[in-house]
Amino acid sequence: MQRRDIILGAGSALALPQLALAQDFPRAGLNIKYVVPFAPGGLTDVMARIVAQKLNEAWKVPVVVENKAGGNAQIGAEQVAKGASDGSQLLAITLTHAANVSLFPNAPYSFTKDLRPVALLAGSPMLIVVPANSPITSFQDLVKVSKTKTLNAGNSGNGSPPHLTCALFNDLNKSKMTHVPYRGGALSMTDLIGGQLDVIFSNMPESLANVKGGKLKALAVCSLTRNPLLPDVPTVLEAGMPGLFVENWTAAMIHAKTPDAIVEKYSREIIKAMFTKDVEDRAKVQGFKVSPKGSQDFAAFLNTEIVRWSRLIKAAKITAS
Repeated sequence: MQRRDIILGAGSALALPQLALAQDFPRAGLNIKYVVPFAPGGLTDVMARIVAQKLNEAWKVPVVVENKAGGNAQIGAEQVAKGASDGSQLLAITLTHAANVSLFPNAPYSFTKDLRPVALLAGSPMLIVVPANSPITSFQDLVKVSKTKTLNAGNSGNGSPPHLTCALFNDLNKSKMTHVPYRGGALSMTDLIGGQLDVIFSNMPESLANVKGGKLKALAVCSLTRNPLLPDVPTVLEAGMPGLFVENWTAAMIHAKTPDAIVEKYSREIIKAMFTKDVEDRAKVQGFKVSPKGSQDFAAFLNTEIVRWSRLIKAAKITAS
């Protein structure tokens, strides 16, 4: 037998246990938890429930969304990181988790070592909004005014995507907006509408209804192409600041020691689900653009995001509290 045949034979033998695992997963009686480390009703929760439903339909096993909010999205993440490695728990993550790697260096678990990527689901560009009666009427106005006047920019907490986007704007524009943290995006939106804040670099699903309802004015969307839900709102590329491209994405992770075959089965099924028309339509209504990536491509994307926000967090001296 030639050496090449021996190597191929050995590889096939090693693949058999993995193949058996994939074929047997999910076994009868297994209950799958999709852990969402945020409160119910948010953008991440909505997408997780859509995917959970599709997995349930495909595999005929219970897939239950469990909300474990708190600790800047770390409580739920820790549960999965320290839980079973049999594929019984998925973790929903967002840009927040990529930033948490730098914000919480002493966390009780390692995001990069105790968890592994499964799939990227979708993304939603940040939307820059001001009160409807604000004297700031365009992105160019915001650029000019923020250099001569200290503006109050609300956000949903230290290190949140709105906070990070504001910090990136300050870095690119050489301005000094005052960031005002709130316990959640809804509270900050209320104060923005009421005029207690000047601007929010918002998660689109949190501000979209108020923009359409005339209570807020959208200055720009932090994407490179216009959003079909707000076709009249210019992009940051059109507005002259392409570096402010920021998308708050949502994705799935799993325990780091979960067998490759199970991870890949999840990855394939999630990508298949995301490309179905009903999922794309439901995502679009929420302000998401379906952009799924498999485990390997998502891993590369996630590493890029961790590095990108690490640099900004260090430069802007952002802390978790």
